[in-house]
Amino acid sequence: MLEILAITLPIFLLIGAGFTAARFGLMSRDNLQGVGTFVMYLALPSLIIRALTDYPLAEVLNPGYLLAYGAGSLAAFFMGLALTVGLRGKRLDAGAIHALGMSASNSGFIGYPVALMAIGPPAAIFMALNMVVETLIIIPLALILAEAGRQNGNGLGPVVRQTFARLTRNPVLIGLLIGITLALSGLRLPGPLAQAIDMLAEAAGPAALFTIGGMLHGLKARGMAVDVSQVVLGKLLLHPLAVLLAAFLLLPDPDPLMIAGALLFACAPMISVYPLFGKQYGQGDISAAGLMVSTLASFVTISLMIWLLTHYGLLPL
Repeated sequence: MLEILAITLPIFLLIGAGFTAARFGLMSRDNLQGVGTFVMYLALPSLIIRALTDYPLAEVLNPGYLLAYGAGSLAAFFMGLALTVGLRGKRLDAGAIHALGMSASNSGFIGYPVALMAIGPPAAIFMALNMVVETLIIIPLALILAEAGRQNGNGLGPVVRQTFARLTRNPVLIGLLIGITLALSGLRLPGPLAQAIDMLAEAAGPAALFTIGGMLHGLKARGMAVDVSQVVLGKLLLHPLAVLLAAFLLLPDPDPLMIAGALLFACAPMISVYPLFGKQYGQGDISAAGLMVSTLASFVTISLMIWLLTHYGLLPL
């Protein structure tokens, strides 16, 4: 158990440091947004570029991992949609936002630091592949369905075009494109530039965790028990289970390290911008509360996942 805490405790101490800094006014909301912008636009793309250029391209572009993680995430998404819209009778836009919270992990801000501590450098490769799934499939699907629910299916074409136009400006996808181009061409970055990218990549994990902690300050979770419980349990329990089942059902001989990486990312809380998406469709309070509760609860679920992976020999400590 002490070995597991050695992995998870530093992660949540950094989150706690961010929360404390916001609580006592050392960091304002604008300051935290600035750090988050640094992580999203500089540190994470640099991390992806380094990962894609440090390993053989055949090892990086792992179709089995993409298939298992993508299928598991889609399964969690549609189960969340069916539960919210079909069983509970809520509107499609609310169902799409609930489903997004249950299926899109915070791969860059929490999943990567945890996986790095647990499995080492391959965590960067898995993070890059996860972000392909999240930014190209899960998030666009959720926004398109949410807009369809709000507009009752009218004028959906422009929404689809605008969604994919925004994706072309996504810094994570730009980092993916640069990294793949370098890997395919065999070109090497000049020494000073490569060193700068390496320094930015090293800053991604700590800065991301600190930002998450600061953004949690001020969020409340009162009066929304059913909705928040559904999103949190779906994200922390259903999503990892769906990814695990997809790996065993779709892959003939899944690699233990690949399974461990996929599960560590899947049991991370939802994406940090989840409340921003929720606010656009009248789900701001629920999505903010869901992010807060899932981030706090993930200390237990991530520690439990590491223990299970170690117990079953998928994750040697």
